[in-house]
Amino acid sequence: MNPFTKVTGIGVPLDRADVDTDQIIPKQFLKRIERSGFGEFLFFDWRGEPGFPLDEPHYRGAEILVAERNFGCGSSREHAPWALEDYGFRAIIAPSFADIFRTNCTKIGVLPVVLPEAQVRELLAQLTAAPGAKLTVDLEANTVAAPDGQQFAFSIEEGVRERLLNGWDDISLTLAAVEDIDAYERDRERSGPVTTPFG
Repeated sequence: MNPFTKVTGIGVPLDRADVDTDQIIPKQFLKRIERSGFGEFLFFDWRGEPGFPLDEPHYRGAEILVAERNFGCGSSREHAPWALEDYGFRAIIAPSFADIFRTNCTKIGVLPVVLPEAQVRELLAQLTAAPGAKLTVDLEANTVAAPDGQQFAFSIEEGVRERLLNGWDDISLTLAAVEDIDAYERDRERSGPVTTPFG
């Protein structure tokens, strides 16, 4: 996966709480066998609603999503973060996330940023007042810069932070230990008689 260090991009205000994974990517689009191609169906059931931000030209090419509490709740489908990533989002800011959704995001390089509710409300207000405004999410400094220049600090587990900064997914971490794995496989083999069923 691509390393995440710092992203400056258009922020999309999604002023909704308890956004579940079926709202992020409805079930009828889960038949693909690849991890790509889900972005065009992101928030499918909300598209066309008056004022829905992803339908507005100001937010085209956005990389940061700002939402309310409990984002990514519901079923544990991996397709939800895949859809957000495929659409182009690199970071999601909310007061809280569903645990499995949050973990699935970090495994593909999407950064879930937890900020206090008052700070999220401030970001939502600024992004709504100035459509197309940009935010900066800096994982090296653990800060979010609002459009007006305010800096909000966030924390994240150090192991997760290190993986995101270096672009290490589960396969990368496994391959980093390939010499140890090969040694284990080589050393665990034992010589001796070969037994077969029935004698």
